[in-house]
Amino acid sequence: MSATRMPWMPLRWLFSRRAAMALLWLVLIVAAAVGANVVGIYLIGSVAGWERWLAASAGYFFIWRLCLYGATAYGWIWMRRRLLAREDQSGTDTQAQRRLIRAEVAAVVAMVALEASLLMQAV
Repeated sequence: MSATRMPWMPLRWLFSRRAAMALLWLVLIVAAAVGANVVGIYLIGSVAGWERWLAASAGYFFIWRLCLYGATAYGWIWMRRRLLAREDQSGTDTQAQRRLIRAEVAAVVAMVALEASLLMQAV
């Protein structure tokens, strides 16, 4: 190890522009969620009333999530075709397919885990 290299330098990726943008989006999404809950509690008048409204509207939220899943699947299929066509030209088709399958399986597992956790909360 040279004298100029700091022990924390392997974490340099943590300070990249991509990581900063991801962190910014995460903070914005959490702030929007907190803001929506605060506004909802203010409009309904109490936390208990807000919870009752959320429980009563659970079916609509489920339909909303299904629409989001459908739009995401449509976009994924569109992107997948384009990516595989591009990778087919470069000759690395099997590696791209394996990466896509891993991403697809991970996405489906994440969605199933989310819906299962929401179903368990409702019971």
